[in-house]
Amino acid sequence: MSTENSAAREIAAAILPLVGGAGNVTSVTHCMTRMRLGLADRSLVRDEPLKALPDVMGVVEDDTYQIVLGPGKVARVTPEFEALVEEGREAHPVSADELAERGAAMRAARKEKNATPVKLMLRRIANIFVPLIPALIGCGIVAGINGLLTNLEWLPSLTPALTAIASGFMSLIAVFVGVNTAKEFGGTPVLGGAAAAVIVFPGVADVSAFGEKLAPGQGGVLGALFAALLAVYVEKGCRRVVPQALDVLLTPTLTVLVSGLVTLYGLMFVCGELSTGIGHVANWLLEHGGAFAGFVLGGLFLPLVMLGLHQALIPIHTTLIEQDGFTVLLPILAMAGAGQVGAALAIYLRLRHNTSIRTTIKSALPAGFLGVGEPLIYGVSLPLGRPFITACVGGAFGGGVVGLFYQLGTSVGSTAIGPSGWALFPLLKGNHSLGAIAAIYALGLAVGYAAGFLATYFFGFSKQMLHDLNTEQEPPAPVAGSEIEDTPPAPAPTPAPASGSLV
Repeated sequence: MSTENSAAREIAAAILPLVGGAGNVTSVTHCMTRMRLGLADRSLVRDEPLKALPDVMGVVEDDTYQIVLGPGKVARVTPEFEALVEEGREAHPVSADELAERGAAMRAARKEKNATPVKLMLRRIANIFVPLIPALIGCGIVAGINGLLTNLEWLPSLTPALTAIASGFMSLIAVFVGVNTAKEFGGTPVLGGAAAAVIVFPGVADVSAFGEKLAPGQGGVLGALFAALLAVYVEKGCRRVVPQALDVLLTPTLTVLVSGLVTLYGLMFVCGELSTGIGHVANWLLEHGGAFAGFVLGGLFLPLVMLGLHQALIPIHTTLIEQDGFTVLLPILAMAGAGQVGAALAIYLRLRHNTSIRTTIKSALPAGFLGVGEPLIYGVSLPLGRPFITACVGGAFGGGVVGLFYQLGTSVGSTAIGPSGWALFPLLKGNHSLGAIAAIYALGLAVGYAAGFLATYFFGFSKQMLHDLNTEQEPPAPVAGSEIEDTPPAPAPTPAPASGSLV
């Protein structure tokens, strides 16, 4: 076993008994920074010893129990953890009935707490679009490389191939949205994809709706989402009324036919107008709001992430990328991460005698510079309280800079969603040269770092906080809910953000 695998297995072995053992784990997944566990009985988790593990940056409770390990590490630890869980189950098998009975009350209480209509809607939106992000990132970077080679007139024989690689996924993104939508809402995924595929079929140019010829791709990802959603409801209706002997023939046929006709003669036109409106609103907001719009967007993004409301922006980003080739909102929102980094640097200097927090900052800063802000948010600024607010101030000033340049005529966009910080440079695109766009984005980051640092250094701590935190070696307990306090709060559960954080 390699050294890396051995270390990952040791971390997994340390975590497993603290979450109730193999018998208490019902599911294991991970995202960029967190290992997400389904638990049969939440009461078996030993939170404080778990948070005290050197490799654990924090925990987050949502529909799953999420352990923040950081980028890279989480991808190595999760498979080892899964293996240990399987080994434990084989040694001490627990029936599904026993697990269900033991955890029913806890799961019901947690579901009731988190199942507000808005949260459920946003979570479903995230479940549809977040799985597409790796392809968006990969194709976006290839598009950036292709643009660079084209501008420099290098390797002209290669650029057509890179264009095909970068554009292939985006040309069929509606199909993937349709598949994921049907899967999320309980339909047959391939039927959702078939309903959405109508939108990108070149032959729709021969169809007229509302007195106008349709264009392939009209309606975009929003049209695909609604087409697949309609297909789900048609399919479920057919399952209820179609005789079982005819189900295999009639249900798919009626699902594709009804949803396809409604898509062609209604959804494509309506969603096309809606998508165009989203693009116009985003451009108008930055053209007329400029620095103020950027200031507000950059300053509010971290609270939106904390509340899970940022997920509503995912289809907007995707629509802008589909229409213009880039989203102008992401570089502004990415400034929130710059404010977070600046705040962390200020905290590091202010808390000279708190080795625990300084160690957390040192381990989380590299990820923060690359745009993965969760370790700093949930491990440092949010538990401290006021530094979370001053980090938002840093993001606001950085966003204001990028917004100002948009108003002056230079748009800074991203060809994909997901990365931010330094990791966004390969994805930058706009209406001027790459050098000019990168310089503006870099200036925004620098202003975000500086504003977050200064705001936190001078206003992020009360005298009492500085006294307590410089004499107390243990990190402060997280703040309950989203309230921010002037003094270190008493231990409380870490707030539960929604998944898919883009910072």
